Amino acid sequence: MLRLLNIEIHKLKHNRASKILILIYFLLLTSIALIAAIKFDIGPVKFHLAEQGIFNFPYIWHFNTYMASTFKFFLLLVIVSMMANEYSNKTLKQNLIDGLSKKEFILSKFYTVILLAAISTIFVFVVSLILGYVYSDFNEISIITTDLEYLFAFFIKLVGFFSFGLFLGILVKRSAFAVGAMLIWAMFEGFAKGILYWKFKPNADDLMRIFPLEAMSNLIKEPFTRLSAVKTVAKQVGEDLSKDFSVQFFDIVIVLFWTAIFIYLSYALLKKRDL
Repeated sequence: MLRLLNIEIHKLKHNRASKILILIYFLLLTSIALIAAIKFDIGPVKFHLAEQGIFNFPYIWHFNTYMASTFKFFLLLVIVSMMANEYSNKTLKQNLIDGLSKKEFILSKFYTVILLAAISTIFVFVVSLILGYVYSDFNEISIITTDLEYLFAFFIKLVGFFSFGLFLGILVKRSAFAVGAMLIWAMFEGFAKGILYWKFKPNADDLMRIFPLEAMSNLIKEPFTRLSAVKTVAKQVGEDLSKDFSVQFFDIVIVLFWTAIFIYLSYALLKKRDL
């Protein structure tokens, strides 16, 4: 495993575009802290976003993992460009000539996916912990350690998403086309969702739940309607925003299933393809 990871890390270290994208990604993750600086002073009304409880433990785990997951496209570009470079620079063929099997090649990419997802998760954990200690009204250990499953869901979500990107990168061989294919699939799921709500409204959510991108999205649901301030406003206008925000085990299983499918298809495609 370490040997395969070292090969991929060496490639990333010598790829300027990948280094820039990774740097931008982690800077964006750090920028979540800037939300604390958002203030509005309109006459007597003073609004400080950090004071609305978004950095309170344990809510911060939900909020920050949701916000951080919106930046995953930057690492997707790293994954697909990593595969595109293998073809354009002929390093894939050279690796195989040097004795690397096709299975080991796919595993090296998958290990890189896991490493990037793990580093991202640890980074979000550290940033959230610091912000929580600075702004949270609750600092008891029992409260801090509540809802940590959102970090696990974030990790699974990234692994699944990057595995999808890896498969598309191998399938189309060009980074721009791979990203385009991802967007087309996202539009297809959106179209399918509309049709299912039109034809099978009572069961539409259950049917959509098995789609890969929808399953990844369901891992961490939007956190905004969970805020007490939002609930109060909604209650005043007669809206009920109560719903289950927890991480569902079934959604984790679905994403892990799709991850296995994407990695297997990547290997099957590479094994069948004449390089």
